[in-house]
Amino acid sequence: MEHIFLDYPVNTLEGDLILEAGTDLSPETIAKIAVSAKGTHPKRYPLLEHGRVREDLMGFLMAPPYSTIFAGHETLISLESLASRVELIRPAMDALDHFWENDFYTYQHILVVYALGSLLSRQLVGTNKEVEVAAAGPTHDIGKICVPLEILRKETPLTEKERKHLHHHAAAGFVLLEYFQGGKVSFDSRVARDHHERRDGSGYPRGVRIEDRLVEVITVCDVYDALISPRPYRLESFDNRTALEELTDMAEEGKIGWDALKALIANNRRGKPSYKDIQISRERRGKPPERNFYGKSSGE
Repeated sequence: MEHIFLDYPVNTLEGDLILEAGTDLSPETIAKIAVSAKGTHPKRYPLLEHGRVREDLMGFLMAPPYSTIFAGHETLISLESLASRVELIRPAMDALDHFWENDFYTYQHILVVYALGSLLSRQLVGTNKEVEVAAAGPTHDIGKICVPLEILRKETPLTEKERKHLHHHAAAGFVLLEYFQGGKVSFDSRVARDHHERRDGSGYPRGVRIEDRLVEVITVCDVYDALISPRPYRLESFDNRTALEELTDMAEEGKIGWDALKALIANNRRGKPSYKDIQISRERRGKPPERNFYGKSSGE
């Protein structure tokens, strides 16, 4: 399925309607919203200078397992050097403020995926693409401003209808970034749309096979942090080993590629070996947390 038909409307934080439910996201539609955008060349602002971003991000990275992944003075210096070059449009900054005030889980997730994606992209794709990948991290979930807060903060399994509304964030994020950036299909808008797609075509919103190595960096970071971090829908998070085993299962099933996963595992090991040199154990010793509702629906 190539085209996306919106199940829900896409609105800005201010409540301005961009596209109605039922709209086909065809190239013609994207061109029209670009024309309707208020500015095609929006001003950008340094991410680390916004609000509490720098202070909060450093705090998140000091907690395990990120304290292990980002261990070492040189690693943090390298990250801060890269982060200082990342600039975001004002609506993306406003979305960060929205989540900081209303859904701190999503706020933390956005910043951590950004930092982890920056680290892995430098190792996987080199410095020629690292800023592009890093800048996509803070906007990959911008579409969640179009998901009701009661769904984002729900502490019990989502109904099928609620899960469908949550999945809307991928298409909504694509629309929002295209609108704010004047209709140029950029890497960050593709990441917002495709970070839940899978190599075997089992993802959403298009259900297409995707093998974009750069997008996959954000995909792996997104899944990893969703597993190991606090969430309202479970009493405890996945332990680090179990989370890595879950991702290994995804790679074995052909849902994600191996390189981004190997880079993540390499950074979890002492000495930080090259991802090209590591061997991944097939032994499963982890156990998902009790009352884990990740990826589950109530059936209502």
